[in-house]
Amino acid sequence: MGTAERRSRQKEQVRTSILTTAWQLVEEDGWESLSIRKIADAIGYSAPVIYDHFHNKEAILAEFATEGFRLLSKKIRLAKGKSGNPAEQIRAIANAYWHFAFKNKRYFQLMYGLGMPGCEMEKCFPGIADVRNAVMEPITAIIAKSNHPAANPCLKYYTFWSILYGLISIKNMKNGHVREEVTKMVLDDAIAGFIKNLD
Repeated sequence: MGTAERRSRQKEQVRTSILTTAWQLVEEDGWESLSIRKIADAIGYSAPVIYDHFHNKEAILAEFATEGFRLLSKKIRLAKGKSGNPAEQIRAIANAYWHFAFKNKRYFQLMYGLGMPGCEMEKCFPGIADVRNAVMEPITAIIAKSNHPAANPCLKYYTFWSILYGLISIKNMKNGHVREEVTKMVLDDAIAGFIKNLD
């Protein structure tokens, strides 16, 4: 192995170690407490070593957000692919998103809770476009065959996400008066109403 290849491999190992340590810190204390200094202390490197790999904390957050959107996109594509019926695809996408939000809370919080300033979201996170396209396709297909073919698919797209994100936010507030199965029943009912409204 040549010197350049060895250096490249070592650099990649350090980068991986930084991300692994950052994720462990996030799992312990949450995104808000993450800092370059904490990562450096935990990993046993100086802060400048971290900065050699990531310009700032936001760059590390962006790395994790990118991975989160990639995972979400994959889950949604798999769910959607189980049926050729647009209404069933919308239900499957809603369920995939719902389950992703609760099985991947740290990713979800970063992707949709903290905000990622400094660039247009789709340019920074290509997975967002994949998710949007997966949802827009069945919405557009239903509208095209509906009694209201001039309906605005973009408006319906944002309505869909508002339903999902709103119910996930309610559930995340841990309201003791609303059981988990009730919240999921509300989601199912809301999505059924959304699909009916498209027709």
